[in-house]
Amino acid sequence: MTKLSFAIAGAAALTFALAGCNSSNSDALNTAQVNAANNDLNAMASNAAGDAANAEAVALGTQQQQLEQENAAATNSASNPTDADEQNVAGM
Repeated sequence: MTKLSFAIAGAAALTFALAGCNSSNSDALNTAQVNAANNDLNAMASNAAGDAANAEAVALGTQQQQLEQENAAATNSASNPTDADEQNVAGM
């Protein structure tokens, strides 16, 4: 092959290579769409975290009420030992 053939083949290869670098490539990512998706994902994560925190607060409030009721019931049903019962610790 001559130098002219190499030059023509190189120019053709360069032309095809540059044709693939088109700015209207449908595979290219749109930065605005990616950022919007990130913002949506962050908003959903924040909402989920808030819902979880609210659910935990409700569960802890319910648990606190149950413990207060159990404590009140235990205090009401407790009887003070008599002096004889307090002195009768020899078996221990």
